[in-house]
Amino acid sequence: MPAREARPEDGAGRAAPGREDLSSRIKEQKIVVDELSNLKKNRKVYRQQQNSNIFFLADRTELLSESKNILDELKKEYQEIENSEKTKTKK
Repeated sequence: MPAREARPEDGAGRAAPGREDLSSRIKEQKIVVDELSNLKKNRKVYRQQQNSNIFFLADRTELLSESKNILDELKKEYQEIENSEKTKTKK
């Protein structure tokens, strides 16, 4: 089984993420938002420290709003790629 490639959270270090990469990141983010929104109010949520195996207790509502913002940004970026490809084909 091939090893899964590690991807940076914000896409840093890459010139331009591909359409397929963005699509998979959007799917992942949708799952995160869905899971966070379906948790009971008293459930504990932990955030992983970047580039580490350390987890810290986090506020569920803050994580949910951050995840929704990230999802919106990814969708906007995907839409921009779609629009730029459409304009390239028209030329």
